[in-house]
Formats: sequence, structure tokens, C-alpha cells
Amino acid sequence: MSYLLRIDASAFGDASVSRQVADSFTAAWSRDIIRRDLALDPVGHLDAAGITARTTPAGAHTPEQKAAALLQDELVEEFLGAEAYVFAVPLYNYSMPSVFKAWLDHIMIVGKTIGLAGPAPSAGRPAVVISARGGGYGPGAPQHGKDFLIPALQTILGDTNLMALDVRPITPELTYAPVMEPLRHLLPQHYASLKQAHAQARRQAAEVAAVIATRRPELPGA
Repeated sequence: MSYLLRIDASAFGDASVSRQVADSFTAAWSRDIIRRDLALDPVGHLDAAGITARTTPAGAHTPEQKAAALLQDELVEEFLGAEAYVFAVPLYNYSMPSVFKAWLDHIMIVGKTIGLAGPAPSAGRPAVVISARGGGYGPGAPQHGKDFLIPALQTILGDTNLMALDVRPITPELTYAPVMEPLRHLLPQHYASLKQAHAQARRQAAEVAAVIATRRPELPGA
């Protein structure tokens, strides 16, 4: 079975702008969706057992390594089973939420999701990254150049030597404007950015569906 894998990382629940924009994407999506909410069900940070389980023969696994390997196998299978991705990952303190980084650490495995002698199994699959942020990080804004989330994910998810996904960012900005007095004067810009983000999400849903329609015969099991 092929599906869209949606990963949510915001701790803000239904009030999360990243989640709301992702909802616009999934509302326009007509195929199967599997959703993993890392705020409600975090996977925990990668530890020594999780690292050593990858290079220790299964028959020699300790109980801790066995449990770690089972979790990683589950997450990797879920990741590789998807034909496209939507990641709702807000900008927290200039970077990504730790729950999303933990998820990445569990699935980034050489020879499974990362190509070693050839392209990654997920190469070319579309990945929409929806990252709301409280301030403005575009050209001319005071925080310009301080977004360390989108550039990082473009490398982690998109680099041809790593996951090689087709990364498509959507970044609604100034989400603090409705709740922080010093930013109230930026409300028009916030609402414009939010409207644009929802429109981009719906448009990306259509574009990604079109991409999948042309690639579907190439997917494993198709």
C-alpha cells in the first residue's frame, strides 16, 4: 500500500499554525494518509542501544538493542512505505523541535534510508515541509538569515547523498503578531502570509498528486 505520510511536531495542538496549514494540504488530498503525531506520541531520543543495534548481529542483541531495533524498523518501514510526505515542523528557537530531530535520528540509517552504493530508496519523492514561525525571516526582516530549520531539512531530507527527497517548503510567518503587542502592527503581513501558506498547501497537494500519478508505476509493489 502506498500513502501520504504526515508527521506533526508542534507542541501547540490544534492551535498550531503548522498543523492548520498541513490540514489544508490533507483536506485537498484524495489518497490514503498515515499520520504520526510526535507531540502526542514522541519516539524518544536515539541512545547507545539504538546506535549499536545497527551494527550488532540480531542474534547478539541485548534486550535494549532488540527494543531499539524494533522501533527503528517500524519507523523506517512506515517512512519507506510512503509515496509522499508532509512534515508540519514549526521553527522553535531558530531550529526544529527536538521530537522531530529524534524521529530523524531513528530513521536515518545507512543502507536502509540513506543510499550507500546507490541512490536512496526515497529519492525523488515529494516532501512538503510546513514550518510556521513567530517572527519574520524573509529578506529585509530583522531575523533574516536566522532560520536554521529549512536549510537544515533541505540538506537532511533533500541531499542526494542522504534521503534525496524533493523538498517543498511552506513558511507562514509572524504567527506571534495576534498575541504579542510589539508585533500587532504586523498583523496585515501575518494574515497575508497565512493566506498564502494555505493556498500553497492546497496547490502543493494537487502538484504532488500529479507527480505521483506519473511516477506510480515505478513505486515498489505498484
